[in-house]
Amino acid sequence: KVVVGDQDGVITCFGIKKGEAVPVFKTLPGQKIARLELGGALNTPQEKIFVATGSEVRGFTKRGKQFLSFETNLTESIKAMYVWHISGADLFLCASYIYNHYCDCKDQHYYLSGDKINDVLCLPVDKVNCITPVLACQDRVLRVLQGSDLLYEVEVPGPPTVLALNSGNGGDSGEEVVYGTSDGKLGLIQVTGSKPIPKWEIGNEKKRGGILCIDSFDILGDGVKELLVGRDDGMLEIYNFETADDPVLRYDHALSESITSIQGGCVGKDGYDEILASTYSGWLTGLTTEPVHREDGSGEELKLSQEMQSKISSLRNELEHLQMKVLQEREKYQQSSQSSTAVSSVPAFSVNDKFMLNKDDASYSLILEVQTAIDNVLVQSDVPIDLLDVDKNSAVVSFSSCDSEPNSNFLLATYRCQANTMRLELKVRSIEGQYGTLQAYVTPRIQPKTCQVHQYQIKPLSLHQRTHSIDQDRPMNTLTLKGQFSFAEIHSWVVFCLPEVPEKTPAGESITFYFQNTFLGTQLESTYRKGEGCFKSDNISTISILKDVLSKEATKRKINLSISYDINEESVRHTLKLIHPKLEYQQLLAKKVHLIDALRELQVHEGNVDFLLPKYRSILEEADQLLEEYKRQPAHLERLYGMITDLFIDKFKFKGTNVKTKVPLLLEILDGCDQDGLIAFFEAA
Repeated sequence: KVVVGDQDGVITCFGIKKGEAVPVFKTLPGQKIARLELGGALNTPQEKIFVATGSEVRGFTKRGKQFLSFETNLTESIKAMYVWHISGADLFLCASYIYNHYCDCKDQHYYLSGDKINDVLCLPVDKVNCITPVLACQDRVLRVLQGSDLLYEVEVPGPPTVLALNSGNGGDSGEEVVYGTSDGKLGLIQVTGSKPIPKWEIGNEKKRGGILCIDSFDILGDGVKELLVGRDDGMLEIYNFETADDPVLRYDHALSESITSIQGGCVGKDGYDEILASTYSGWLTGLTTEPVHREDGSGEELKLSQEMQSKISSLRNELEHLQMKVLQEREKYQQSSQSSTAVSSVPAFSVNDKFMLNKDDASYSLILEVQTAIDNVLVQSDVPIDLLDVDKNSAVVSFSSCDSEPNSNFLLATYRCQANTMRLELKVRSIEGQYGTLQAYVTPRIQPKTCQVHQYQIKPLSLHQRTHSIDQDRPMNTLTLKGQFSFAEIHSWVVFCLPEVPEKTPAGESITFYFQNTFLGTQLESTYRKGEGCFKSDNISTISILKDVLSKEATKRKINLSISYDINEESVRHTLKLIHPKLEYQQLLAKKVHLIDALRELQVHEGNVDFLLPKYRSILEEADQLLEEYKRQPAHLERLYGMITDLFIDKFKFKGTNVKTKVPLLLEILDGCDQDGLIAFFEAA
């Protein structure tokens, strides 16, 4: 049997008989279901259904009878839930920052996390003999608890979105936890009583989506449980453990929308296991191990079995029936809308959106997913940003000219989607120091035409990403602020300036965050408390942006700041050395792309290219890749020029000199692209 909880608050339980879904029970709609877990006494079938809706937990039997309604004292909605049965039912619940452990509906333990909690689980108590909850937190940390206290933290390579026990039981020791991150990485950590032991980690080389769900199930029938993974770009993956060490990707299957849940089991036909996945708009998809083709003795595949053919034809009939029904309803709507008494109501639709910074190419991905097909998306921005190409995106984009002066409009672009697009992925790159709002107007294909607006903040230091530690040996510039401000006030300014900082003011007297600039690799350390803030970076421009924005924010609140800074001359040379290889690479790429047309013309005239120098021949051979790369990053070179110019202006701004008149000279030197000459110019100016 399969049980599903949906956004309308309905729990549906069904089985499959002869390829048809047979309902067991269905509940009435209510608040949306955030989590659904199965529970039951130890070593018995897990048949009790627990669901979290709002701040309440409900329990149902496998027949659909409600046996539990537990209203927690949480002020926010439950985001994550885990159920474990020892003597009674233990519920582990998490709202945004709060973790609560209840035993038989009595409050046992409580913990306040430093950042948002995305998932929770508890190590199997029968194996490890104590209750050990593990929280997956947005700040790239797994927090391991003991009672109401933090035992230790485990650093992971991305923001963890989902946790699962390895093989469903935590492995032999019961301490093995698999995690998946929002940037598509997977890993296994052994959570011992004293310290974490990392076992393996898989990066996201194929640039696939973030991981939303994980399950363990022996789908290949080899006696070892495989790892089933569902991603937010619709990729379903099966990893198996050929050797005992690292998992290997064995199968993958692309669905058209994000996978919200994945499970292995036997549903449709006795003797054949399946993988069941649910996707964002409410589809359930099954992948079976049942062979679709029959083979005769010689190993030749015969045509599809009779059963399969009848299945396909019944599906075709069902589709035709649905299409007819839609047409009839549409005509009915058109007729009723002509009458004078008709009232048009705005149809509600939910948009699943994600706006995140990619470390690899220092760009932001904006992913929009709607329950129905998207008609078009209009993107508007009041700060200069570049739209980058996305391979998976089949929508037609058109740009409108916009006037940036009176109403600060820098970008107006429309994406017109093809017939059945339910998920759209865009990529943008911002410029640090320019901050504002990016707006997406989403219009799905529903009647009457309705549009939803979603806003995304582009922060002053938008290309910075949180990191666990920084290199303390680099030459650093320091900015110190002092004034009559509270801890909460300076925290709100840092939230305004930098991405990935939790909105809630941290507990304690002071806090330190580390960041890395994803475009240049420079770093930032920010430490602050009530009345004082200290920011250190090896990039003068970062310090300059912080100084401008923080003083602006303080002025808005009529707070008097005393600002002091300590500039390290060596840091400018260090930053130039970081930028230079990127600059050289981009200039060379631009030169090569410039030559392609002329070389191709020569090739056409001469018939062959043997007379060309090897370096020109290689340009012709790689022409398509070069053009592709150049197209993917349209304004990359201008960005680098802009950063070097800012660095030049900022270096002298702190000395109180205006060097804007010397910028044309600097640009000439940049075209020559000689690192020593560039450093000499910075020092001589």
